[in-house]
Amino acid sequence: MKEWWRWLGRQGLVGGLILGLGLLGSGGPALAGSGQLQFYANGEELITEGFLAPKLSKDGWQLTFSHAYVTLAEITAYQTSPPYDAQAGGDISATHKVTLAGPLTVDLAAGSPEEPPVPVGDSLAAPAGHYNAISWRMPAAAAGPAAGYSLLLIGRAEKDGRQVDFRLGSREELRYQCGEFVGDERKGFVVAGGRADLEMTFHFDHLFGRADKDDADPMNLEALGFAPFAAGGAHDLSLRGMHLGHAGEGHCR
Repeated sequence: MKEWWRWLGRQGLVGGLILGLGLLGSGGPALAGSGQLQFYANGEELITEGFLAPKLSKDGWQLTFSHAYVTLAEITAYQTSPPYDAQAGGDISATHKVTLAGPLTVDLAAGSPEEPPVPVGDSLAAPAGHYNAISWRMPAAAAGPAAGYSLLLIGRAEKDGRQVDFRLGSREELRYQCGEFVGDERKGFVVAGGRADLEMTFHFDHLFGRADKDDADPMNLEALGFAPFAAGGAHDLSLRGMHLGHAGEGHCR
């Protein structure tokens, strides 16, 4: 036990307490096999660059965003065996997990076109292994520029020489459970003394659709487009059924 507390001291008070709680909840992995885990959120180029031709909204609007606030809480990374299948549903069963409690509000539009992911929180001490599942909750922000909203988009829309400023927000609380990150590289591999990252990805074409996709594409059939908000100004919207949250290209439930 003395060695355990000495190790916590070397990690720093906050990191040690977070990992200590994780160890109690996960059965206690070997202390020597720990690294760091960093969480990011990504609105991709459709937020950082905007819906620009040919990737206009499904109804032909160009959209650019000055802010895209999303509020995140109970962000949890899991080591699962067998891998979690979001399509099959059910809860995530984990051998180890680490959590960033939040809530935290981040601006997805703060990313650059070259590096759209934005940091969500500080690194967490994490038992070594592959974190192949992630979940998070989207509550309404209690304060700040997005107060009252779980998602708030502020920007400008243009079509046929017409410009409208918009403010679109959802007050709904949503929860996402996702399997392994799917992308050009695999994420979430923590080695002893190393650092790894996981990403919460938001696909806004599921909300606005894409003009470069077929009208019969399931995404375009479900997407709202921008036409319902073309009057400009502030509008509340529903995200239910929009499949906004992903892990890269990996689907969530």
